[in-house]
Amino acid sequence: MKKFRESKDMLLEGGILRPEEVIEVGQAAHHVLQSVHAPEYISTIYRGQLDAKAQLRLGLPISPQLYQRSATEVEATRQTCFAALAEGVAVCLAGGTHHAFSNHGEGYSVFNDIAVAIRDLQMRQPGIRVMVVDTDAHRGNGTAAILGDDPRVFTYSIHVGQFTDDDKVDSSMDVETVRYVEGGMYLKQLFSSLAAALDIFSPDLVIWVAGADNHQNDRFGQMYLTVQDLARRDEVLLRAFLGNQVPVAVLYGGGFNRQTEFTAKIHRNTVKMAKQLAHEYRGL
Repeated sequence: MKKFRESKDMLLEGGILRPEEVIEVGQAAHHVLQSVHAPEYISTIYRGQLDAKAQLRLGLPISPQLYQRSATEVEATRQTCFAALAEGVAVCLAGGTHHAFSNHGEGYSVFNDIAVAIRDLQMRQPGIRVMVVDTDAHRGNGTAAILGDDPRVFTYSIHVGQFTDDDKVDSSMDVETVRYVEGGMYLKQLFSSLAAALDIFSPDLVIWVAGADNHQNDRFGQMYLTVQDLARRDEVLLRAFLGNQVPVAVLYGGGFNRQTEFTAKIHRNTVKMAKQLAHEYRGL
Protein backbone atom coordinates (compact mmCIF):
# COMPACT_ATOMS: atom_id res chain seq x y z
CA MET A 1 0.00 0.00 0.00
CA LYS A 2 2.60 2.47 -1.13
CA LYS A 3 -0.13 4.89 -2.20
CA PHE A 4 -0.22 6.56 1.21
CA ARG A 5 3.43 7.56 1.19
CA GLU A 6 3.40 8.34 -2.53
CA SER A 7 0.38 10.62 -2.37
CA LYS A 8 1.81 12.50 0.58
CA ASP A 9 5.09 12.98 -1.29
CA MET A 10 3.20 14.22 -4.36
CA LEU A 11 1.24 16.71 -2.27
CA LEU A 12 4.36 18.13 -0.65
CA GLU A 13 6.63 18.06 -3.68
CA GLY A 14 3.95 19.66 -5.84
CA GLY A 15 3.41 22.48 -3.35
CA ILE A 16 -0.24 21.56 -2.83
CA LEU A 17 0.39 21.19 0.89
CA ARG A 18 3.02 22.87 3.00
CA PRO A 19 4.88 20.67 5.52
CA GLU A 20 3.27 22.50 8.44
CA GLU A 21 -0.19 21.66 7.09
CA VAL A 22 0.41 17.92 7.49
CA ILE A 23 -0.22 16.89 11.09
CA GLU A 24 1.04 13.50 12.21
CA VAL A 25 -0.92 11.69 14.91
CA GLY A 26 -0.44 8.80 17.30
CA GLN A 27 -2.64 5.77 17.86
CA ALA A 28 -6.26 5.93 18.98
CA ALA A 29 -6.64 4.87 22.60
CA HIS A 30 -8.16 1.49 23.42
CA HIS A 31 -11.26 3.07 24.96
CA VAL A 32 -11.84 5.05 21.76
CA LEU A 33 -11.71 1.88 19.65
CA GLN A 34 -14.02 0.16 22.13
CA SER A 35 -16.77 2.68 21.41
CA VAL A 36 -17.35 0.59 18.26
CA HIS A 37 -15.27 -2.59 18.38
CA ALA A 38 -15.56 -5.60 20.67
CA PRO A 39 -12.70 -5.76 23.20
CA GLU A 40 -11.96 -9.35 22.19
CA TYR A 41 -11.52 -8.34 18.55
CA ILE A 42 -9.25 -5.42 19.44
CA SER A 43 -7.13 -7.75 21.58
CA THR A 44 -6.90 -10.27 18.76
CA ILE A 45 -5.47 -7.64 16.41
CA TYR A 46 -3.21 -6.21 19.12
CA ARG A 47 -1.76 -9.64 19.93
CA GLY A 48 -1.56 -10.77 16.31
CA GLN A 49 -3.75 -13.82 16.87
CA LEU A 50 -5.95 -13.83 13.77
CA ASP A 51 -6.31 -17.32 12.33
CA ALA A 52 -5.69 -18.04 8.64
CA LYS A 53 -9.37 -17.82 7.69
CA ALA A 54 -9.77 -14.42 9.37
CA GLN A 55 -6.62 -13.16 7.65
CA LEU A 56 -7.99 -14.22 4.28
CA ARG A 57 -11.26 -12.43 5.00
CA LEU A 58 -9.36 -9.33 6.04
CA GLY A 59 -7.03 -9.54 3.06
CA LEU A 60 -4.02 -8.55 5.14
CA PRO A 61 -1.38 -10.67 6.88
CA ILE A 62 -1.13 -10.34 10.62
CA SER A 63 1.96 -8.50 11.86
CA PRO A 64 3.05 -6.39 14.85
CA GLN A 65 2.57 -3.30 12.69
CA LEU A 66 -1.06 -4.02 11.77
CA TYR A 67 -2.56 -2.82 15.04
CA GLN A 68 -0.32 0.25 15.16
CA ARG A 69 -1.11 1.26 11.59
CA SER A 70 -4.85 0.66 11.95
CA ALA A 71 -5.20 2.45 15.29
CA THR A 72 -3.23 5.41 13.90
CA GLU A 73 -5.56 5.60 10.90
CA VAL A 74 -8.56 5.77 13.24
CA GLU A 75 -6.96 8.61 15.18
CA ALA A 76 -6.18 10.47 11.95
CA THR A 77 -9.83 10.29 10.89
CA ARG A 78 -10.97 11.38 14.35
CA GLN A 79 -8.70 14.42 14.21
CA THR A 80 -9.78 15.16 10.64
CA CYS A 81 -13.38 15.46 11.81
CA PHE A 82 -12.39 17.92 14.53
CA ALA A 83 -10.40 19.96 12.01
CA ALA A 84 -13.27 19.99 9.52
CA LEU A 85 -15.70 21.28 12.15
CA ALA A 86 -13.23 24.01 13.11
CA GLU A 87 -12.07 25.03 9.62
CA GLY A 88 -14.69 23.90 7.12
CA VAL A 89 -12.75 21.15 5.33
CA ALA A 90 -9.97 18.77 6.29
CA VAL A 91 -8.44 15.67 4.73
CA CYS A 92 -7.12 12.46 6.21
CA LEU A 93 -4.26 11.16 4.05
CA ALA A 94 -5.67 7.64 4.51
CA GLY A 95 -8.93 6.42 6.07
CA GLY A 96 -12.26 5.16 4.83
CA THR A 97 -12.01 1.58 6.12
CA HIS A 98 -15.72 1.01 5.61
CA HIS A 99 -15.74 -2.82 5.55
CA ALA A 100 -14.79 -3.25 9.22
CA PHE A 101 -17.57 -4.56 11.47
CA SER A 102 -17.69 -4.32 15.24
CA ASN A 103 -16.28 -7.83 15.75
CA HIS A 104 -14.32 -8.59 12.59
CA GLY A 105 -12.47 -7.01 9.71
CA GLU A 106 -12.72 -7.66 6.00
CA GLY A 107 -11.76 -6.11 2.68
CA TYR A 108 -8.52 -4.51 3.96
CA SER A 109 -10.44 -2.82 6.79
CA VAL A 110 -9.29 -3.61 10.34
CA PHE A 111 -11.06 -0.93 12.40
CA ASN A 112 -13.93 1.21 11.13
CA ASP A 113 -12.40 4.68 11.40
CA ILE A 114 -15.63 6.33 10.22
CA ALA A 115 -17.82 4.80 12.92
CA VAL A 116 -15.27 5.34 15.68
CA ALA A 117 -14.90 9.01 14.76
CA ILE A 118 -18.67 9.48 14.79
CA ARG A 119 -19.09 7.80 18.17
CA ASP A 120 -16.33 9.99 19.58
CA LEU A 121 -18.02 13.12 18.20
CA GLN A 122 -21.33 12.03 19.72
CA MET A 123 -19.72 11.69 23.14
CA ARG A 124 -18.72 15.34 22.90
CA GLN A 125 -21.74 16.67 20.97
CA PRO A 126 -24.67 14.27 21.51
CA GLY A 127 -26.95 16.04 19.07
CA ILE A 128 -24.53 16.31 16.15
CA ARG A 129 -25.95 15.06 12.83
CA VAL A 130 -23.43 13.33 10.57
CA MET A 131 -23.84 12.21 6.97
CA VAL A 132 -21.45 9.61 5.60
CA VAL A 133 -21.11 10.04 1.83
CA ASP A 134 -19.38 6.94 0.46
CA THR A 135 -18.35 7.12 -3.21
CA ASP A 136 -15.87 4.26 -3.00
CA ALA A 137 -16.80 1.71 -5.68
CA HIS A 138 -17.81 -0.83 -3.03
CA ARG A 139 -20.71 -0.85 -0.58
CA GLY A 140 -19.90 0.64 2.84
CA ASN A 141 -21.31 -2.44 4.57
CA GLY A 142 -19.45 -2.27 7.88
CA THR A 143 -20.33 1.38 8.36
CA ALA A 144 -24.00 0.69 7.63
CA ALA A 145 -24.06 -2.25 10.05
CA ILE A 146 -22.57 -0.27 12.92
CA LEU A 147 -24.47 2.98 12.44
CA GLY A 148 -27.70 1.80 10.80
CA ASP A 149 -29.98 2.23 13.82
CA ASP A 150 -28.75 5.71 14.76
CA PRO A 151 -31.16 8.48 13.68
CA ARG A 152 -28.39 11.04 14.10
CA VAL A 153 -26.41 9.43 11.26
CA PHE A 154 -27.29 9.09 7.57
CA THR A 155 -25.22 6.62 5.55
CA TYR A 156 -25.17 7.11 1.77
CA SER A 157 -23.31 4.66 -0.48
CA ILE A 158 -23.08 4.60 -4.29
CA HIS A 159 -21.41 1.43 -5.55
CA VAL A 160 -21.40 -1.28 -8.19
CA GLY A 161 -24.61 -3.24 -7.78
CA GLN A 162 -23.46 -6.67 -8.89
CA PHE A 163 -20.84 -7.16 -6.21
CA THR A 164 -21.87 -9.94 -3.84
CA ASP A 165 -21.59 -9.04 -0.17
CA ASP A 166 -21.15 -11.76 2.41
CA ASP A 167 -22.45 -9.24 4.92
CA LYS A 168 -24.94 -7.19 2.92
CA VAL A 169 -26.37 -4.44 5.09
CA ASP A 170 -28.57 -1.63 3.87
CA SER A 171 -27.34 1.94 4.19
CA SER A 172 -29.77 4.77 4.81
CA MET A 173 -29.59 5.20 1.03
CA ASP A 174 -27.92 2.75 -1.33
CA VAL A 175 -27.43 3.65 -4.98
CA GLU A 176 -26.37 0.78 -7.24
CA THR A 177 -24.68 1.34 -10.58
CA VAL A 178 -24.30 -1.11 -13.42
CA ARG A 179 -20.97 -2.85 -13.71
CA TYR A 180 -18.43 -0.78 -15.68
CA VAL A 181 -20.63 2.30 -15.48
CA GLU A 182 -19.26 5.23 -17.48
CA GLY A 183 -18.78 8.72 -16.16
CA GLY A 184 -21.87 10.45 -17.52
CA MET A 185 -24.30 7.89 -16.16
CA TYR A 186 -22.47 7.61 -12.85
CA LEU A 187 -22.40 11.35 -12.23
CA LYS A 188 -26.08 11.69 -13.09
CA GLN A 189 -26.95 8.94 -10.58
CA LEU A 190 -24.68 10.41 -7.95
CA PHE A 191 -25.85 14.00 -8.10
CA SER A 192 -29.58 13.24 -8.30
CA SER A 193 -29.53 10.70 -5.49
CA LEU A 194 -27.35 12.80 -3.22
CA ALA A 195 -29.72 15.74 -3.70
CA ALA A 196 -32.54 13.42 -2.63
CA ALA A 197 -30.54 12.36 0.43
CA LEU A 198 -30.05 15.99 1.44
CA ASP A 199 -33.80 16.54 1.17
CA ILE A 200 -34.18 13.85 3.83
CA PHE A 201 -31.28 14.66 6.15
CA SER A 202 -29.55 17.95 7.04
CA PRO A 203 -26.03 17.24 8.35
CA ASP A 204 -23.82 19.24 10.67
CA LEU A 205 -20.82 17.36 9.28
CA VAL A 206 -20.19 15.26 6.19
CA ILE A 207 -17.62 12.46 6.25
CA TRP A 208 -16.81 11.75 2.62
CA VAL A 209 -15.14 8.46 1.68
CA ALA A 210 -13.89 9.57 -1.72
CA GLY A 211 -12.46 6.41 -3.29
CA ALA A 212 -9.98 6.15 -6.16
CA ASP A 213 -11.24 2.74 -7.28
CA ASN A 214 -13.89 4.24 -9.57
CA HIS A 215 -11.20 4.78 -12.20
CA GLN A 216 -11.44 2.75 -15.41
CA ASN A 217 -8.03 1.15 -14.84
CA ASP A 218 -8.63 -0.01 -11.27
CA ARG A 219 -8.19 -3.73 -10.63
CA PHE A 220 -11.20 -4.17 -8.34
CA GLY A 221 -13.53 -1.17 -8.78
CA GLN A 222 -15.43 -2.31 -11.90
CA MET A 223 -16.39 1.24 -12.83
CA TYR A 224 -15.20 3.12 -15.91
CA LEU A 225 -14.64 6.71 -14.81
CA THR A 226 -11.87 8.87 -16.24
CA VAL A 227 -9.66 11.31 -14.34
CA GLN A 228 -11.90 14.09 -15.64
CA ASP A 229 -15.01 12.32 -14.32
CA LEU A 230 -13.42 11.96 -10.90
CA ALA A 231 -12.46 15.63 -10.87
CA ARG A 232 -16.07 16.52 -11.67
CA ARG A 233 -17.26 14.24 -8.87
CA ASP A 234 -14.90 15.87 -6.40
CA GLU A 235 -15.72 19.44 -7.35
CA VAL A 236 -19.50 19.10 -7.37
CA LEU A 237 -19.61 17.20 -4.08
CA LEU A 238 -17.33 19.60 -2.28
CA ARG A 239 -19.12 22.67 -3.66
CA ALA A 240 -22.50 21.25 -2.65
CA PHE A 241 -21.46 21.04 0.98
CA LEU A 242 -18.96 23.87 1.39
CA GLY A 243 -21.22 26.25 -0.52
CA ASN A 244 -23.91 25.56 2.08
CA GLN A 245 -21.45 25.87 4.98
CA VAL A 246 -21.51 22.17 5.82
CA PRO A 247 -18.06 21.04 7.02
CA VAL A 248 -16.49 18.13 5.16
CA ALA A 249 -13.97 15.57 6.42
CA VAL A 250 -12.42 13.85 3.40
CA LEU A 251 -11.08 10.28 3.60
CA TYR A 252 -9.21 8.39 0.89
CA GLY A 253 -11.14 5.11 0.62
CA GLY A 254 -9.96 2.36 -1.73
CA GLY A 255 -7.88 2.37 -4.86
CA PHE A 256 -5.94 -0.40 -6.61
CA ASN A 257 -5.00 0.92 -10.01
CA ARG A 258 -3.10 -1.31 -12.42
CA GLN A 259 -0.54 1.51 -12.57
CA THR A 260 0.26 1.66 -8.87
CA GLU A 261 1.38 5.28 -8.82
CA PHE A 262 -1.89 6.31 -10.48
CA THR A 263 -3.88 5.51 -7.34
CA ALA A 264 -1.75 8.00 -5.44
CA LYS A 265 -2.32 10.59 -8.19
CA ILE A 266 -6.10 10.23 -7.92
CA HIS A 267 -5.96 10.71 -4.15
CA ARG A 268 -3.64 13.68 -4.66
CA ASN A 269 -6.12 15.24 -7.10
CA THR A 270 -8.93 14.96 -4.54
CA VAL A 271 -6.82 16.67 -1.89
CA LYS A 272 -5.83 19.36 -4.39
CA MET A 273 -9.48 20.06 -5.15
CA ALA A 274 -10.33 20.20 -1.45
CA LYS A 275 -7.49 22.65 -0.83
CA GLN A 276 -8.52 24.83 -3.77
CA LEU A 277 -12.14 25.04 -2.65
CA ALA A 278 -11.14 25.61 0.97
CA HIS A 279 -9.35 28.73 -0.22
CA GLU A 280 -12.33 29.76 -2.28
CA TYR A 281 -15.00 29.31 0.38
CA ARG A 282 -13.16 29.89 3.62
CA GLY A 283 -9.89 31.57 2.71
CA LEU A 284 -7.93 28.72 4.30
